[in-house]
Amino acid sequence: MDSNTLFNVKGKVVLVTGGGKGIGRMISEGFISSGAKVYISSRSASDCDKAASELNSLASSLSSGGSAVSIPADLSQESECRRLADAISSREEKLHVLVHNSGAAWGAPFDTYPDAGWTKVLTLNLQRVFTLSQLLVPLLEAAAVKEGDAVVDPGRIIHIGSIDALRVPVVENYAYSAAKAGLHHLSRHLAVALAPRGITCNTLACGPFPSKMLKPLMDSVGEDTMREANPLGRIGAPSDAAGACLFLASKAGAFVNGATIALDGGVSLLAKM
Repeated sequence: MDSNTLFNVKGKVVLVTGGGKGIGRMISEGFISSGAKVYISSRSASDCDKAASELNSLASSLSSGGSAVSIPADLSQESECRRLADAISSREEKLHVLVHNSGAAWGAPFDTYPDAGWTKVLTLNLQRVFTLSQLLVPLLEAAAVKEGDAVVDPGRIIHIGSIDALRVPVVENYAYSAAKAGLHHLSRHLAVALAPRGITCNTLACGPFPSKMLKPLMDSVGEDTMREANPLGRIGAPSDAAGACLFLASKAGAFVNGATIALDGGVSLLAKM
C-alpha cells in the first residue's frame, strides 16, 4: 500500500461535463496529467475543442499517457444527453468516472425572479444530471472491479455541488441554491441505489474558485475581500478541485459513498451575525 497505488487513475476513462473551463477544466487537467483518458463535454464546442487541444499538449509534455477528447453537447437537452452517451458507448466498453460539473446560475431579486430562471437552472443542474447518469450506468457498471461479491474498485459518479446548498447564500440565486441542495440529496439517494451495482456517488460542495460563474461576485465584492473572508486566506486552486476528484476516483476513495465533502477552506462554517 503506497501513495502511487492508492491515488493511481492511469488508464481510467473519465467524462467531465463542463470540462472546458472553470472547475471542470481544473478537474480535467488533473485526470489527464495523471494518465486518464478524459472526455470533455459542454455546450460550447470552441471551449471543448480548445481545452482538449491544450490538455493533449500538456499530456504530451508530461508523458503522462493521458488524453482528452472533445464531444460538445448541450446537456440541458435530453436528446443531447442521449447523443453524448451514445458517442461514448460507441468508443468505450467502460466508463470509470462520471463527473457532473455542467451548471447554470441565475441571480435576481426575489420580487422579480423569473420562472425561466427556475426552468433553466433546475433542468441543467439537477434533472439532466439524473438523465445522463441513467444513460451511462451500464458503462459505469462495466468498470466496477469485484472480488467475489465485494466491489473493490467501483465505478464513480462525482457531483460538483456548492456550499450554497449548505448555507443560505449571500446572493439572491434562489434556483441555483435549491438545485444544488437537490443535487446533494440526489447523490445520497443514488449512492444507496447504485452501490449494489458497483457504483459510488459522492458530492464536492465547492466554495469560491476562479470561474466565469463566480466572476460577478468577485467583481462586486473584490477578490481580496473573498480571500480575507476565508479561514485559509485564499480561494480555491486548480489542485484543490483536481485533488479531491482524484481521491474519490482512485483506490484511496473506493470506500467513500454518499459523502458530501465541503471543498471551501472552511468558509461555509463561519456564522454571519
